[in-house]
Parts: sequence; C-alpha cells; structure tokens
Amino acid sequence: MPVPADTGNAPASGTAVHFGAGNIGRGFVGMLLHEGGYEVVFSDVAAGLVDALAGAGSYTVHEVGDGGVDREVSGFRAVNSAQDPEAVAEELAVAAVATTAVGPTVLRFIAPHLVEGLRRRDASAEPLQIMACENAIGATDTLREHMVTAAAEAGADWEELAAKAVFANTAVDRIVPVQPDGAGLDVTVEPFYEWAIERGPFGERPPQLPGAHFVEALGPYIERKLFTVNTGHAAAAYLGARAGLGTVAEALADARVAAGVAAALQETSAVLQAEHGFSEAELADYRATILRRFANPGLPDTVGRVGRQPLRKLSRHERLIGPAAAAAERGLSVDGLLAVVDAALAFRDADDEQAAELARMLAELTSAELVARITGLEAEHPLAPRVQELMARHRG
Repeated sequence: MPVPADTGNAPASGTAVHFGAGNIGRGFVGMLLHEGGYEVVFSDVAAGLVDALAGAGSYTVHEVGDGGVDREVSGFRAVNSAQDPEAVAEELAVAAVATTAVGPTVLRFIAPHLVEGLRRRDASAEPLQIMACENAIGATDTLREHMVTAAAEAGADWEELAAKAVFANTAVDRIVPVQPDGAGLDVTVEPFYEWAIERGPFGERPPQLPGAHFVEALGPYIERKLFTVNTGHAAAAYLGARAGLGTVAEALADARVAAGVAAALQETSAVLQAEHGFSEAELADYRATILRRFANPGLPDTVGRVGRQPLRKLSRHERLIGPAAAAAERGLSVDGLLAVVDAALAFRDADDEQAAELARMLAELTSAELVARITGLEAEHPLAPRVQELMARHRG
C-alpha cells in the first residue's frame, strides 16, 4: 500500500511548475516538490503523457532496494506546453517555483515559456525560484542565458524580468532505470537520492524541499557527483557492454569489469581530492555507496541505456574526458579512465544515433581529427597523445 509523501514540518504554499513529466520528473523532482507541499503543475509536450496525468488522481513512486517504500504523489495538474503555451505562462505568472528535468539540450525550448511567465508576473510578487535539475554543470546558468536570448527575441526588457526571478544551480542524483512494461504513470526508482542546491541566491527564503540540502559552494558537489556517479555508471556500461553483459548489475558482478570501474573511480577521486579538498576517507565512502547503488538487483538498468549517446559522454567537460584531462594536467594516473574511453569507442547500439555517428566518424576521420571533434582536447593538451593512440586503434 503506498504511503503519502511526507510534506515535512513546514509545507510550502503555492504552485511549482515542473517542465518534463518523464520518469525523472515524476519519480524525483516532482515527488520532492510534492513532499514540500507545493501543488505541482507538470508541463510537457508529450500529449499522451499530459492527458494521462490530467486524468489521474495520483501515481506511485516505487523505491526498490534496502529501505525503499512506495510513495503516493497526488494533487498535481498537467499542461501541454506545445498546445497551450498560454496556460503555461499563466501558471508561471503566479507560481512559487519553476524546475526542469528535460535534458540540457532542451533548455532553450523552455526559456521562452519562462520569459513570457515573468512578463506577466506582478512586480510586487515574490521572485519565481528557478532551478534547472539537469545532469550538467551550471544548468540553471545555461537556462538563464537562453532566457536572455529569448527575452531579446521577444522585445522584452531582461533587467525588468530578471528582477522577478531567482536563479539557483543544483546537483541532482537518483537512478531511474528503464521502467517495466505496463507501469503507466508509476515510476520505479532507487531509495537513494541527492538534491544539492545553491543557498546564496535565495537569501532568507529558500524553497521548501524536504530531503534537499543547501550548500554555499555547489561546484565541488557537482563535480563529485559527475566524476563519481556519472563516470562510474558510464564505466560499468561501456566495460560491461564490451564483456557482453546486459545490465549494470551484471557488469559489476563480473570481477574484471568491477576492477575496471574501481580503477577509473580511484583516478577521479584523486582529481576531486586535489581540486576540492575532499578527504580520502570521505571519497572512499562515497565510492562504496555509489557502487552499492549500481549493483542494486532491483534496478535492471541496461548497459545499452546507460551507454547511449557516447559522443556526448566523450566530450571535453563530460564524465570521462573531463576528469582524465584534469588528472593529466596534474600528472596523475589516467590508465583506468582511458580503459573506459577505449571501451566507449567500441560501443555500438543499433538504436542509438550517436553510436552510429561515432562509428561513421571512426571510419572517415584521421586520429587527430577524431580527438578534436569528439573530445574537444587541444593538440597540445597532455592527454591528447594518449587519446589519439586510442582513436588510431579504433579507426577503420
């Protein structure tokens, strides 16, 4: 029997407009907004999903694994931002919070809705608290930049609009795997989650989000998550795929794959310790927690799903080249990370456009061109020669 989500001791009042009603939106951000006492308004462009939410009284978030419970989410509404942008703007004009979980590349399409909502917002109202909950560094800053552009295109005064909003970067972490057939609106997730939010922009009025924690400096937490959770997940997927294994849990049960993942994460921890001053013991505990999460047999996440979009994951500031480049600049070991890069270059998935594009590029470009086009590394970067060697191995 699902339990109602805990709304905490000081529930918020008002609405929270959340862009992206997919599994992460419903099973993580939307659930926590509900727990904070907000009336959640889901905004999405998928007509079937919006209609299903609009006709449902509730859905259940199933936490699988140690300590997991079923949580019921109710009291929400849904609007179709493609078919009814007017309704989205009206919701934003009076909302307390606006969040996103749409993917970094989609933020530019969200920006015009936020601009129009702020144009309609009363100047005397509390500022709209905007947080982009994306798997990217500085996603809210990116959203704000898109809003500046959208405001100019709409002929709006950006300074006037910006005075009606507060922008805070966040770091989010929760594994939401491929959902079982017939799940409907229900979402299966792991029990663990983390939502770190910049404290400064909110002053004395932070949003009410039980379970989230507010930090003075978000950068270290974002990099710790990206270089441990995302790097580790990718390592398990690419090394697991090369070993012919189907799920991340199966990959980590394989001794050679597990050793490869551990080696890559030892190297990212060395970077995090050097850059941000995390203690060795703290990082060891964090790595152990992450690996336990990945091995959760209740989350049958496939190596294909986790490994998809290899070009993005091999780009300059992403989970593999990013920490490897930082390590090389400091003269630290990169062997484990490059072993994962090697496996990523061999990743193939007939249903993934980027995997097909990667194969095409490896067949057509020189090793130097591949390094520049795929990883964004400068030719003089200390990591570039070793990556070029890997590219040469996979060409043709």
